[in-house]
Amino acid sequence: MNDADVSKQIQQMVRFIRQEAEEKSNEISVSAEEEFNIEKLQLVEAEKKKIRQEYEKKEKQVEIRKKIEYSMQLNASRIKVLQAQDDVVNAMKESASKYLLNVNRDHHVYKKLLKDLIVQSLIRLKEPAVLLRCRKEDVHLVESVLDSTKEEYASKANVHPPEIFIDNVHLPPAPSHHNAHGPFCSGGVVLASRDGKIVCENTLDARLDVAFRKKLPEIRKWLFGQAAA
Repeated sequence: MNDADVSKQIQQMVRFIRQEAEEKSNEISVSAEEEFNIEKLQLVEAEKKKIRQEYEKKEKQVEIRKKIEYSMQLNASRIKVLQAQDDVVNAMKESASKYLLNVNRDHHVYKKLLKDLIVQSLIRLKEPAVLLRCRKEDVHLVESVLDSTKEEYASKANVHPPEIFIDNVHLPPAPSHHNAHGPFCSGGVVLASRDGKIVCENTLDARLDVAFRKKLPEIRKWLFGQAAA
């Protein structure tokens, strides 16, 4: 083999090696491009996932805040409704309380009422001697029915007529513009055993309170319907 053949063969080998190198380089470049694209896609997807999670988190927070706000507004509305209902009920009770003031204007009716209240109190106490307290302006009416009251109680309870002592300390007077915020009594009596251990409060105001408490569910149902009862 002469030099020309050797040179030719070497050139062929160089071309072959160069071609292989270029092909390998292309393969590496393509592989690198693919890996880059895959990694880029993974990074993009990871970032998308992160953004989605952040969005979902914020969306949940917004929903929670909406629910809290709605609940607060609902509770506030319920409180306002309940307050409005209480205002109506209290106004109704106040109206009834004012009506009690008309009871003692008719002395004949009020005198009989005082007698009935005293008899009822005596039946509850069942004491042979009691202390009676009333308003100062009612003392003369109480004194006028005392004897007949004792006899009626004695007949109903089948006992001897009790001793009734009228206390020199009186119940507060009827409410007025001059005493709008002080203690008051619309009428009636308070009876107690002589030792003060047993007390029967039979004033018109006390009876109104008792009646109102008992009838309150019916009153609320009548005013506001089944749901408010």
